Amino acid sequence: MAPKTKDKPKASASASQPPPPIEDLFTSLNRHIERSEFQQAVKVADQVLSIAPGDEDAMRCKVVALIKADNIDDALPTIQSSQKFPIDFNYFKAYCLYRQNNLEEALESLKSQENNPATMLLKSQILYRLGEMDACVDIYQKLQKSKIDSLEINFVAGLISAGRASEVQKTLETLRVKATSSFELAYNTACSLIERNKYTDAEQLLLTARRIGQETLTDENLAEDEIDIELAPIAVQLAYVQQVLGNTQEAIGAYADIIKRNLADESSLAVAVNNLVALKGPKDVNDSLKKLDRIKEKDGQNFQLVGVLDLKLSPKQKEAIYANRVLLLLHANKMDQARELVAALPDLFPDSVMPVLLQAAVLVRENKAGRAEEILGQFVEKFPNKSKIILLARAQVAAAANHPHIAAESVAKISDIQHMPATVATLVALKERAGDIDGAAAVLDSAIKWWLNAMTEDNKLGVIMQEAASFKLRHGREEDASRLYEELVKTHGSIEALVGLVTTSARVDVDKAEAYEKKLKPLPGLRGVDVDSLEKTSGAKHVEGASHVGVTGLQEENKNKEKTKKKRKRKPRYPKGFDPANPGPPPDPERWLPKRERSSYRPRRKDKRAAQVRGSQGAVVRDKHEAVTGGTNTNSSMSSQSTSSKGSSQNAAQPSKASSKSSRKKSRN
Repeated sequence: MAPKTKDKPKASASASQPPPPIEDLFTSLNRHIERSEFQQAVKVADQVLSIAPGDEDAMRCKVVALIKADNIDDALPTIQSSQKFPIDFNYFKAYCLYRQNNLEEALESLKSQENNPATMLLKSQILYRLGEMDACVDIYQKLQKSKIDSLEINFVAGLISAGRASEVQKTLETLRVKATSSFELAYNTACSLIERNKYTDAEQLLLTARRIGQETLTDENLAEDEIDIELAPIAVQLAYVQQVLGNTQEAIGAYADIIKRNLADESSLAVAVNNLVALKGPKDVNDSLKKLDRIKEKDGQNFQLVGVLDLKLSPKQKEAIYANRVLLLLHANKMDQARELVAALPDLFPDSVMPVLLQAAVLVRENKAGRAEEILGQFVEKFPNKSKIILLARAQVAAAANHPHIAAESVAKISDIQHMPATVATLVALKERAGDIDGAAAVLDSAIKWWLNAMTEDNKLGVIMQEAASFKLRHGREEDASRLYEELVKTHGSIEALVGLVTTSARVDVDKAEAYEKKLKPLPGLRGVDVDSLEKTSGAKHVEGASHVGVTGLQEENKNKEKTKKKRKRKPRYPKGFDPANPGPPPDPERWLPKRERSSYRPRRKDKRAAQVRGSQGAVVRDKHEAVTGGTNTNSSMSSQSTSSKGSSQNAAQPSKASSKSSRKKSRN
């Protein structure tokens, strides 16, 4: 039987069929774009480019479809590979770089573009993310006449970030837009009210924004979970308002619910976690650290925010999260991790003072206050325009470390607050602690001079002069104190100053004291008192009767008040390693007594045989007279022997007594 012949392989369908006409491909491409099927549009554009590699429309459609499909990583290489096309893709390139957070390159790419509304809007977004808020707001002001959807939302956000929240209401009136026209605009306007400390009004507007958002998103047929995610920023901001208003428990419950449900965008979740950690403070530190771990990179050994948060959060928000992380590590006594994180902060926030403050906090926690003072002082010399908060921190560290001269020096360098009463009081107290009484007096004199020339409604001259007079009187400078009191009496008519003047002048100038004493109002009930006769009496006598009963009743009332006071129960403090459940045998109640005073003490028995005199075997017995004489000598030797024995026993007892004391000291320690 002959073998069967093999069939020829069939040609593939793609090889046998010719490619579809370009017109049909463009029709399909247009249909996919209209239906927002951008992945399919990219495939069709590739088919067109395989037939006509130089087709500009296909390349443009491919780039736009990749961007619309949120495939930025493929869109940017496609743009870079299209240099042979006579198409200006710099706008799309700038957008892709903006999405990848390459902001400087994005701005550079926009330089060649004309200032049309689309280019200006993209530029404003880049400037917003770079933190150049004033330049961003300027662009929005130029775009007011352009018909751009949702321009007012971004405009209000830019004003708030630029610290110009007070201009929001006027801007909305200029744009002829109501704050409640959309839930996004209502939310941003509420944020402007928060910046202006109008928390009650902000709360009402946030509640309105949430209601409008629920209605709008429900009409768009969004699922309930999707609606919660869209409205999460409003929920977080409402919790923050409760926190600021002092409703701590409500705020903690709201933050915890947002975190537990996990129905929020990344930035809202990060803000909720950070605010909850800040509210709890040093309580349950390990749980707070675990919550912060939810918003960091999983693979990184050190703490680093996930990439999405790095793009969405503002520098101020990121700085707060990192600062709270360091403080939690300090509370948890994880010094190695705290040092590593603090070392990385200057690169993350080069224009902020927070890294050096946290570095000083770590050093103080390690009992290196001197080193902390040193690095804070170096920062002040390097960045004098940012020195105010650093000098205050240095003063606090130095005061806590009992370095009052360094603390006073730091506070004295803050020129714009030298005249404030709180600053003056702080400087005086620090210089007193340092023993610089003349320097403290000079601070008070300088403050008095400043307030004498100050043209303010709330003048503090009287307060400063009163304290200065009291200070100088306390330090034996009666003449200066008298002069200040006299000035206060003339200018302010203060009764306290008049009393101080009389008291002070009585030590320096009695005539002046008597002259001013006449200006004091007489006390009621003292007109009939004869002072001379009162001084001659021997003192008050005990009188039985109503007054005695009154005193007794007062004493009984005080006793009843003392009884009604509940004593605060404190938990007993046990020694380290002691288990209250298994305490073991009780200690000896006589353990602190000397051995001689203990019930178990038994003195040493005297050896009676030492007193017996025995001769050698066969000794001759002497007569009675000799025995008496010998007995006297023997008794004498015995008495001396017993004396020496007694002395030796006393000497022997002293070391045991001393050892008993030493053991007592050890037990107490």
